[in-house]
Amino acid sequence: MRDFVRIERAMKDDETKSAKVPDQKELEKELNEYLGKKYGDRVKLVVPMLFPRADREKTGKDHKAKTQKETPATHFDLKPEQLQAYLDEFVIKQDEAKEVLATKVCTHFNRIKFQELSKKRTRKEVGRIKNNIIMIGPTGVGKTYLIKLIANRIGVPFVKGDATKFSETGYVGGDVEDLIRDLVHEADGDIKHAECGIVYLDEIDKIASSHNLIGPDVSRTGVQRALLKPMEETEVDMRVPHDPVSQLEAIEQYRKTGKRGKKTINTRNILFIMSGAFSTLEENIKKRLNREGIGFGAEIKTKEERSAYLKEVKAEDLIDYGFESEFIGRLPVTVVFDRLEVEDLYHILKNPNNPIIIGKKRDFKAYGIDVLFEDRALYRLAENAVEERTGARGLVSAVERVLLKFEKTLPSTGITRFVVTPGMVDDPKGELGRLLTAGDEIDDFYERVAEEEKGIVKKLIRRREKDFLDRYGLVFGENRMDLIAGQVIHKALDVQSVYEEAVRIVEEIHKYEEAFRERHNIHIDFDEEAVDRIIELVMDEATEVSAICDQFSQHYEHGLKLIRDKTGMHEFVLTREAVDEPEDFLNRLIQETYRSFND
Repeated sequence: MRDFVRIERAMKDDETKSAKVPDQKELEKELNEYLGKKYGDRVKLVVPMLFPRADREKTGKDHKAKTQKETPATHFDLKPEQLQAYLDEFVIKQDEAKEVLATKVCTHFNRIKFQELSKKRTRKEVGRIKNNIIMIGPTGVGKTYLIKLIANRIGVPFVKGDATKFSETGYVGGDVEDLIRDLVHEADGDIKHAECGIVYLDEIDKIASSHNLIGPDVSRTGVQRALLKPMEETEVDMRVPHDPVSQLEAIEQYRKTGKRGKKTINTRNILFIMSGAFSTLEENIKKRLNREGIGFGAEIKTKEERSAYLKEVKAEDLIDYGFESEFIGRLPVTVVFDRLEVEDLYHILKNPNNPIIIGKKRDFKAYGIDVLFEDRALYRLAENAVEERTGARGLVSAVERVLLKFEKTLPSTGITRFVVTPGMVDDPKGELGRLLTAGDEIDDFYERVAEEEKGIVKKLIRRREKDFLDRYGLVFGENRMDLIAGQVIHKALDVQSVYEEAVRIVEEIHKYEEAFRERHNIHIDFDEEAVDRIIELVMDEATEVSAICDQFSQHYEHGLKLIRDKTGMHEFVLTREAVDEPEDFLNRLIQETYRSFND
């Protein structure tokens, strides 16, 4: 560390006119001494020419101007109803939470966009309050999942931290700044993009000060105070004094420009979202409401009553819980999540987008086995999961307990598909034995359940038609929806991924049609059935559109030119037969065209 201090002093001295530029050999020697102490002989640094360029000031300015020009502005055009509709397809229940989150997140990012468009005409806002959010709810109700979905949908950098990490180490700010720096990493080094990211802190209730201590709870209140400035607005230095990598980057910057550059990230537009279970918060709310004479009962007995109390939460309740008033003041938006009951857990499993069933299907798919779940079996799994008292997390345990023996045994058998039934949920061992001796009825049962599941997926696609149209400019017909639904079921994929892949394939097909026209002055147009067949081939064979279209070129270039030269025709419609049997289709097309021309 002393070596880097000496290097920094050398940089500072060199900024004066009388200072001498460091000798390359000396600098290389000092760096290798430090690296040798840390890594031994495994790492050795060879420093290229260190001397700064004569036009270093001009280069620095040009580089800065180029960076500013290349940095894209914030592009955001989602409206709250669109974002909530997207969340509805993935998250069951929590309607009020989804409504608040969708509204405040959209407002936050649309406001950033508005500021960028009008920053030349308006002054910088003073006293602006960000829509930082605190989420309250028991474990396993979808708090983290919701925020990840939002960040993924709007396309901003996202980092997640655990507040217990700060309290355990007694750290008072460095880790918080590390989260901000992680945003830059998630944004691939684009600081401007990172400055519009989301920082999510879980287990925030664990840094509330304890009322059982005598004297101040320094470690927990210290963490709260360390979060105050980043949650509002501050400059976070990208260069970390205790990090040798950042020191080397600074030296490299000095080598290129001759100046000590300082890179910072501003937290003004970074959205902070906190969450926690707050297991005893309802007691504080109950006391306040009873004092105010609202009319709530004297005892909290049922889950519904606890939820009703949490809906009445105010800032003073969180302050009584152990938070600093300045900390709560920077979290103006409060979202309360509902507990999940059996019906909610059942609908989570029934949702084609749920990651629990998709993940289990992929586990079996890795062995070449297709698995589906009967509707009644999903309900029995939900009943078992609710006993875990861990919300949606209990679903994972419930599914694993039922299918562990199947996952162990079936890869060594000839069975390639089966359906999870209520009997398997109640008696996994006994049903496994019966499955091993079953005959063709397995396939028949599987096909029936697959058709039912396909219908559910198609209904989901229809509900999202407006969102898909706004996002991709495409709405697919019945046959293509049927194709997409089949891929969702048999490939164990979510609807969004398959739809996006189908859109990409259609766009690639249109590009190929345009390229063919430009090269040969011949218009080709794949009809709907032909496009569907290409989509199916690309997805089933895990190939690219270009590979399939290259095969078309080999068959059609010469034949279509002959027809064009003979008859003057420039436009051709290619059908599904043209994809599956290109030679037969081309021969028939030539014969019919020549016959028609001669007649």
